[in-house]
Amino acid sequence: MKRSLITLSLLAAFGSIVPAAPALAAAPAAASVPYAAFDQWAERFSADWARQVPEMATISQYFSGKEQQALDGQLTPQTPAARAARVALAKQGLAGLAKFDKAPLDATQRISQQTMRWTLENAVANAAFEDFNFAFDQFRGVHVNLVNFLSNQHPIRNADDIANYQNRLEQVAERVDEALARSRSATARGMLPPRFILERAQAQVDAFLKPDAVNNVLVSSLAERSAKVQGLDAAQRQLAVARATATVERSVRPAWQRIAAYLAELHPKTTATAGISRLPGGDKAYARALENYTSTKLTAEQIHAIGLREVARLEAEMDKHLRSLGLTEGDVETRMNQLDARLSPPASPDPRPEILAKYKAYVKDALERSKAVFNLMPKAPVDVRREPAITEPTAAAHYTVPAPDGSLPGVFWVPLRGPSFNIPRMRSLSYHEAVPGHHFQLAIVQEEKGLPKYRSSRLFSGGSANSEGWALYAERLAVEQGWYKDDVPGLLGALGSELFRARRLVVDTGIHAKGWTREQGIAYGIGAQEVERYVAMPGQACAYMIGMLRILELREKAQKALGAKFDLKAFHDVILRAGVVPLDVLSATVESWIASQKA
Repeated sequence: MKRSLITLSLLAAFGSIVPAAPALAAAPAAASVPYAAFDQWAERFSADWARQVPEMATISQYFSGKEQQALDGQLTPQTPAARAARVALAKQGLAGLAKFDKAPLDATQRISQQTMRWTLENAVANAAFEDFNFAFDQFRGVHVNLVNFLSNQHPIRNADDIANYQNRLEQVAERVDEALARSRSATARGMLPPRFILERAQAQVDAFLKPDAVNNVLVSSLAERSAKVQGLDAAQRQLAVARATATVERSVRPAWQRIAAYLAELHPKTTATAGISRLPGGDKAYARALENYTSTKLTAEQIHAIGLREVARLEAEMDKHLRSLGLTEGDVETRMNQLDARLSPPASPDPRPEILAKYKAYVKDALERSKAVFNLMPKAPVDVRREPAITEPTAAAHYTVPAPDGSLPGVFWVPLRGPSFNIPRMRSLSYHEAVPGHHFQLAIVQEEKGLPKYRSSRLFSGGSANSEGWALYAERLAVEQGWYKDDVPGLLGALGSELFRARRLVVDTGIHAKGWTREQGIAYGIGAQEVERYVAMPGQACAYMIGMLRILELREKAQKALGAKFDLKAFHDVILRAGVVPLDVLSATVESWIASQKA
């Protein structure tokens, strides 16, 4: 796709997509080494920050030895005291960071300082709005997160990991009860979810309770993974599985039954009203969510307008390609549905295995194609797996990072609900979630030796606008680089994927700032499950397009400034090595690189 199609002029009405980037303070000429005092303080504080969320410490394997082992057996408390302690530590961190504002930090340290500050400021600012998030929503609810973490992300490499799994399993019921108490407090103050969100959670809880304990996912996943542990004999494995089964029967299933009773009690009190404005103070909560997810000061009205203009641009482009396939009648949505039907596989035999194999092939092909436009390639492998049964009915495709020790690959998780499958979008989805999208950015930054661990592990980061913006940029890059040559349906899938992100801007702001209903969002061309996702996570859907437009804006700025000296591979190096930083910090980083290239 030619650069002219980006239509960044749509941003002119609002100025740049983010506030002016702060200059990265350069170290004085006399400073030949990083400022040691900052590194020492940052490492100490980061360790304290990681200790407060043991699951995060496990995923990043932040510590080693006995301390890591101890954290690997804990689950984060859901109590008001634990939440207050997190905010108190964030404030302590902000005070510590301020002491280095005039210190002789080098460029990496200054970026680290600004990224830490952004994360901690958001932790403090978001605290007042935590109860606007329903504790049992279908995407991030405690009943979903605990199951997914234990069955997919808690490592099972040896006997110690199995013991820690057992310890965590014993804590599950307590964490659920803490979340129930938190939710009861919130709903007593009128913080009720929409009825359809509640009903999605009810279906998940019912699905979890349907199998008996021995067939529960928390038991079956342990049985499956422990079978691959070397040095673990059959008797040890059987004992571990038996103990997990007993715990699930004794405490876990009763906890889910308590969730089910609570949701049934709450159901008559809920309504179909979707937007966060239904709640007291909802307008302020939404403004906060937009700032948090986009890392900009753009208002809902501005984001809505950007969405409308991008939708018009993309629909005009798609119309041309649809006509080339003989699809001329109806709007773009109608004709894309006709294309989907034309390409959809028959229901029998089950097409899912072949679809999963095609996803794997697309990822493998993208790895080879990426060599032409990237210097940096992740060492960690990436796999494509079907979404677990408990979350597949409501899940969107997503990516999980590889384990730093290599025990787990990066994983592109694909929901395969059926009976229909969006075949044209498969390639663009592979580029977004895996290569060169999330897997490149997140695995590379995890492997980057020049970053402190608290940044390479994304303990502190710039939020969704950078990470999701990069993944959507990866989709656009594939179009620009001709990866869809002789594949018009795939190209339409890519353009449709970007259109989907543009429509998200309109629907998210429509629901939460303009009083749209769930049905209006669906009528605008967004599927019911996606609309419900935006309802459950206000603002998150806006991160993708806003982040991508900023990266494209930075690339255009570099191209204009450097002319023939511009190197696309080098530009990608800068973005990827920076990691997941706030958009204004990313802007300053690219501008510093432009200046160095000019010199």
